[in-house]
Amino acid sequence: IVSSKKITRTLLLGNGKPAGKGMITIAAQELSDNRVITLSMAGRKLDKKDLFGKSDPFLEFHKPGDDGKWMLVHRTEVIKYTLDPVWKPFTVPLVSLCDGDVEKLIKVMCYDYDSDGGHDFIGEFQTSVARMCEAQDALPLELECINPKKQKKKKNYKNSGIIIVKSCKITRDFSFLDYILGGCQLMFTVGIDFTASNGNPREPSSLHYINPLGTNEYLSAIWAVGQIIQDYDSDKMFPALGFGAQLPPDWKVSHEFAINFNPTNPFCSGVEGIVQAYSACLPHIRFYGPTNFSPIINHVARFAAQAIQQEAAS
Repeated sequence: IVSSKKITRTLLLGNGKPAGKGMITIAAQELSDNRVITLSMAGRKLDKKDLFGKSDPFLEFHKPGDDGKWMLVHRTEVIKYTLDPVWKPFTVPLVSLCDGDVEKLIKVMCYDYDSDGGHDFIGEFQTSVARMCEAQDALPLELECINPKKQKKKKNYKNSGIIIVKSCKITRDFSFLDYILGGCQLMFTVGIDFTASNGNPREPSSLHYINPLGTNEYLSAIWAVGQIIQDYDSDKMFPALGFGAQLPPDWKVSHEFAINFNPTNPFCSGVEGIVQAYSACLPHIRFYGPTNFSPIINHVARFAAQAIQQEAAS
């Protein structure tokens, strides 16, 4: 898909035969613009399309493709039984809506929803992101929804309703790398669930069962996440905590304990240190419950607050 940018295929049934004349087209586009646009839309006095009730309107947003054809990029939810809909605010990547070009024309189409898929066309208009950004909370932008067929047939035709841009805001959707380059510091902490719901660690059905290859679901997760995160942690010393287990010697339940059994220094050296501490801890505790990991979250929050205070003091 990425190499060809665009592919079109025939829709097939489960038996491999064509599903009528249906086709599906998939277009790939590399996203390099991290801006997002949030739109809040409404309608007023839309045409009534249902014989025994009001319309069920929704909007579609289209942009021109490389081949000149309009490409659907977003569809709002359906608002039932109204000619004055108010749609929920939605956010889409700016590059998806207009290829990052705020002056590029986009087409907005309004339909009356039908459960059989034969949605009734109400009207449309063309605009640009730059135009929609003129909308403000106190001064919304109103755009006429036009049905070209009705416009040609009726001399006194005015419009098929008004589409209102209540607000339009463009913001940046910062990436993980943006935060790192901006000075964000990561401190990786592992919390491990030792509740009885995990099953007997000696049984293969348990998530804590260490198979002959020396791994299990928890170890796989620790390795997968830890190997990536550790490169963004300066000292590579990671607190590793457990919850939901009975601890020796009095076998009281704890929901916040260091898996290396050193409460004053729960840090492990690198991901390998976490794995070693986990493997050594497993035979010496009893799985219990309930599932309560809020003490670990509070532990990390306190640790982060202390780090901020130390940084401010220095």
